[in-house]
Amino acid sequence: MPREIISKIDDFLKSVPPELKVTPEHPRAKALKHYFESGGVVSLAPQEKNWPKLLYPPKAKLQEQLTELERVKKQYEIRLSDWGKQHHAAKTYHLRHSVLKLKEPLYWKHLVKLAADKEYRVDAESVKLPAHLVSDPKWRAMVQMFVEDPEYRRQLADTVQTSVVYKNNKQVAKFATELQDFREKQTGRQIEDLKEKLAVIQKQEHVYKELIQWASA
Repeated sequence: MPREIISKIDDFLKSVPPELKVTPEHPRAKALKHYFESGGVVSLAPQEKNWPKLLYPPKAKLQEQLTELERVKKQYEIRLSDWGKQHHAAKTYHLRHSVLKLKEPLYWKHLVKLAADKEYRVDAESVKLPAHLVSDPKWRAMVQMFVEDPEYRRQLADTVQTSVVYKNNKQVAKFATELQDFREKQTGRQIEDLKEKLAVIQKQEHVYKELIQWASA
């Protein structure tokens, strides 16, 4: 049986009998074009008035490659889900804690002092106290000290007003916002990268499935 080794889509189209009227837009031709572009080659046995037989790669090899591709795809999907959760957590961080703060007695204690104690109010405004983050353990201790310890409150207010660290941004929790912005951008980049990889894999899956239907056993 004569064989042809083909690595270009134009050569493949020439090997198909003209009466089949196969164009580059045919699903099999499109699958082969992608397969060739990724470095693949095929071995064909021409047949009169019919599709040539696909001798290589054999069906077993294609199925093995498809199985490995599906394994990688599953790993990427798990990673995409994990990054998606982290991205959502970063994106909704401030909104989430704006709701959670309402369950915190410490937050309401802060509001009472804010309304009743002028000196407290001035200090809280001067440092932009992140009272809305009181449900976050990373900030709760600082807020509690500020609310309950006048000496700590005065020292913190003085530090924010005089330290070079806060020269351009007199916000004691500025790093909370910067950190969440950084996490949102970082996770967003990871998500886009994984989506691009999954799009490539899905196209490759289609290629292998098309070739498996055509391949010899």
